[in-house]
Amino acid sequence: MNSPKKDGDDDVPVKDPVKYGELVILGYNGSLPSGDRGRRKSRFALYRRAKANGVKPSAVHILNTPQDSKAVHSRGQHSISFTLSRNQTVVVEYCHDNNTDMFQIGRSTESPIDFVVTDTSGGGKEGEDPSIAPSTISRFACRVVCERNPPYTARIYAAGFDSSKNIFLGEKATKWKNPDGHMDGLTTNGVLVMHPEGFPEDPKQGLWREISVCGDVYALRETRSGPSRGKLAEGESSALRDGSLVDLCGATLLWRTGEGLMRAPTLRHLEALRQELNASRPQCPVGLSTLAFPSLPRSHSLEERQPWVYLTCGHVHGRHDWGQRSEVQEDPGEGDGSTVRRECPLCRSVGPYVPLWLGCEPAVYVDAGAPTHGFVPCGHVCSERTARYWAETPLPHGTHAFRPICPFCSSALSTPGWTRLIFQGPID
Repeated sequence: MNSPKKDGDDDVPVKDPVKYGELVILGYNGSLPSGDRGRRKSRFALYRRAKANGVKPSAVHILNTPQDSKAVHSRGQHSISFTLSRNQTVVVEYCHDNNTDMFQIGRSTESPIDFVVTDTSGGGKEGEDPSIAPSTISRFACRVVCERNPPYTARIYAAGFDSSKNIFLGEKATKWKNPDGHMDGLTTNGVLVMHPEGFPEDPKQGLWREISVCGDVYALRETRSGPSRGKLAEGESSALRDGSLVDLCGATLLWRTGEGLMRAPTLRHLEALRQELNASRPQCPVGLSTLAFPSLPRSHSLEERQPWVYLTCGHVHGRHDWGQRSEVQEDPGEGDGSTVRRECPLCRSVGPYVPLWLGCEPAVYVDAGAPTHGFVPCGHVCSERTARYWAETPLPHGTHAFRPICPFCSSALSTPGWTRLIFQGPID
C-alpha cells in the first residue's frame, strides 16, 4: 500500500479485469477542469489488484506510556490509535487479509492515497486556493474495502491509513467503546453515506447516515462535526450499493458497481443522442437559425449555434438580445458570467435565460432516455428521469443543511430544479 505511486499508475491488472466499480465525483461533467491526471481525476475505477492488500483487525494493546506506543508502531503493522487520555491509548493492530483489496480516498497526495479528491465548488470548478478557503475534506478521508471473490462486496469505512500505516484519533475526537468491547470513532467532519433503493430502474432516496472508522452505521450528528455520535442504525450496513452516495464534506462521490456500469449509458450512446437531436434541426424562433449542441469534448465553451433556454417556460432559442430586462441576477454559470432575466418572445414569461449544456457524465444517468429536460438554474441537459431523480435527492451542504444539486456542475438547484425543454422544429 505504501510503495511509491507514480501518477497514472492505477494498479489495473492486465490478466484479471474484475472491476469492482467506480467512484465518480459529482459536479465535473466527465473530467476535472484542468484535466484528469494520475490519481487526481473526476472518476476512479476500482479493479481487483494483482495481489491482495486488505487488512483486518488483530491484536488490541492498551498503552500507558509513549514508549509503549513507539514499540507497537515500530512493528510496521497497520493500526488504529484511540487516545483516551494523556496516559492511555488503545491501539488496534491490523494484519494482512488475503480476501480483500483496500482503496483509500482523501485530499493528500501521499502514496497511500489511491484517489485524490479536492473540494468541489458550485459550478463544477475545483476547490479554491487552500490558503483562501481551507479544505474541509480530510487528508485521509475514507477507505473502501472490496471482497476479492463474488459477489465482490465493497464496504466503506471512515478515515484512511497514513504513510506510517496509522489512523490516529486524538483526545478530542469522537470515540467510544462498544458493548462488545471494541473501540470505534468518527472523523472530524464525518463520512456520510446514502444508499438508494432500486437504483437506477426505480430509484428511491434512502436516509443519510454516518459511517464510523470501523464501518458501523449511525444516525447523523446534530451538526456535521458535533462532539456526540448519533444513534446506532441497527441492521444497516456500510456495504455500498449501485447508486450509493458518499459525502466527504466538500465533495460527494457516486458509487457505481461493475454490473451497474454495464447497464448504464456510455459516452458513445450520449453522443448518438446528441447527433439525433441535432439531426432534427431545432430552430431559434426569433433568428430562425438552426441550433446544434457542440460535440461532447467541446461542450464546455459557448459556440455560435448553441441552444439557449428560458428557464421559466422551457422554450429553446438561439442566443439573441430580444426581451432583455434591466435587472441582472448574479449567478455564475458554465461559460457565462451572469444569469440575465429575459422575457420569452413566445409566451412572455420572464426569467433567467441561459445556454444549454449536455450532461457528459454517463454514470449519473438513471436511464438512456432522450435529452429532454434541463436543470435550473445551470442549463445542463439530460433525460427526464435523470433530472427528476437528482432534483429530488438532497445532498449535505454546510454543517447541517441539505440541498439538491446538478450532478454535472454541482450548482444548487432551484424549486423546481428542472424544466422541460420545448424545441421548435424547422418550418420548411
